[in-house]
Amino acid sequence: MSEARVVEHFFGVYLLYCLNPKYKGRTYVGYTVDPNRRIKQHNKGKKHGGAWKTSNKGPWTMVLIVHGFPNDVSALRFEWAWQHPHVSRRLRHVPKKKPREKIYDFHIRVLSEMLSVAPWYRLPLTVRWLNEEFIRPFPVEKQPPNHMPICHGPVISKKVGSLKKGAIEEQVLNLCNICYELIDEKQMRCLNLNCDLNSHIVCLSKYFLQPGEYVPVEGKCPKCKHTFLWGDLVRKYKGCYNNLDMELALDNANEFYYSDSE
Repeated sequence: MSEARVVEHFFGVYLLYCLNPKYKGRTYVGYTVDPNRRIKQHNKGKKHGGAWKTSNKGPWTMVLIVHGFPNDVSALRFEWAWQHPHVSRRLRHVPKKKPREKIYDFHIRVLSEMLSVAPWYRLPLTVRWLNEEFIRPFPVEKQPPNHMPICHGPVISKKVGSLKKGAIEEQVLNLCNICYELIDEKQMRCLNLNCDLNSHIVCLSKYFLQPGEYVPVEGKCPKCKHTFLWGDLVRKYKGCYNNLDMELALDNANEFYYSDSE
């Protein structure tokens, strides 16, 4: 293993493996901004910040972490999909766990699929093995994209204080916080001045639209959770409804709610 790599603005999703003989073989997928602190919390138990699923079952080892997500929302969505591959609409093609397949190997197989499908295959992710004893090669036909390096060795999360309009914000500002794809047009922003939401207008209209509605009325911001009127957001986006291609936005939003169950 190489020396520890220091990473700023760290958002990672990790895989734990249980070393306790009584529970050996169990796994846990989680999200963290500080992997070294997080593994200590898991091993100390729920009272010290660990998850209830891992509490009193340690010791645990963090064998793998995927990092490089642009923000916490992106990482949390990745975590959820890795935990629930057969519920996520993007991973329903992944065969279920085989009867004799170890749950650990199943998690690695799911991960190899996740890195090859949208929206994750577009992100500048790094796959980092933290425990060389548990390294498993990805299937030849499911190798991560060329821009995603596979690294070995520990990583240190470096705190750099609050975000400012600078390098890191420039890197993530052009990614939609809902679909995580590039925004080639003006970003849809939140009315809350303290919220850094940015998204496609179509994505936000899908998020706001309720069953039975053709035009969104209101909704909660996916980041700050404040409730806003759709009309107020659109007026901020373009100045008025007349300059907006609402037909495209609403058609896509309706298609989302009537054909997408996630």
